Parts: sequence; C-alpha cells; structure tokens
Amino acid sequence: MNTTATTVAPTTPAAPATAVTTGAAGAAGAARTAPDAPDGGPKTVIAAERARIDALDARIIALVRDRMEVSEAIQRVRIESGGRRVHLAREMEILDHYSRELGGAGRDLAMTLLRLCRGH
Repeated sequence: MNTTATTVAPTTPAAPATAVTTGAAGAAGAARTAPDAPDGGPKTVIAAERARIDALDARIIALVRDRMEVSEAIQRVRIESGGRRVHLAREMEILDHYSRELGGAGRDLAMTLLRLCRGH
C-alpha cells in the first residue's frame, strides 16, 4: 500500500495541524471491501466511495472558507497599514507551491483559490 501524508498548516497559532492521507488506498481505506467481494459488490463500493468523496468535499469547502477569512484579515491589515490588498510575490509563491505539488491542474486550483480570497 502506497500512502503519502501531507500536513496542512494551521489557520491560527492555536489551531492544530490537520494530517491528510492520500495514496492508492489511504489510511482509512485500508479495510474497505474489494469491488468483487461477495458481501460488497460494485454498487456498494461505489456508493461508499462516493459518500467518502462527499465528506472530503465538505471538509475542503470548510477549509476554503477558513482560508477566505484568513486572507480577508490579512488584506484588511495590509490596507490599514498603507499597503496594497494583493501581494503579487506571495501569490506567485502559492501558485508555484500548488504547481509543484499537483502539477498544472494544481496551478489552476491555486488561481481559483486566489480569486476566491482576493476580497468578497
């Protein structure tokens, strides 16, 4: 089983880091029923995996909302102290990071996140 752990940085100093496991099966998926298992069947496995994706999507949306709030706070402080709302060098760091981690589609994802977080 090939798994990779990625740690997501906390959004506040008091918030704990969240470990996200990815890979062929993932830590939680190690005990899942195989598609051809007599007690599961393909429809059961597909339904369970879709439910798992729905739960992951809910977590991703919550994290994006958290990111938007943090970004808004940073922008507010930057503007109040005489700076600009957008820090282009920082955005380039983010684009490069997502691109390194996830490839070209990761860069697209980062662009979407940055658009969401540039102000409401």
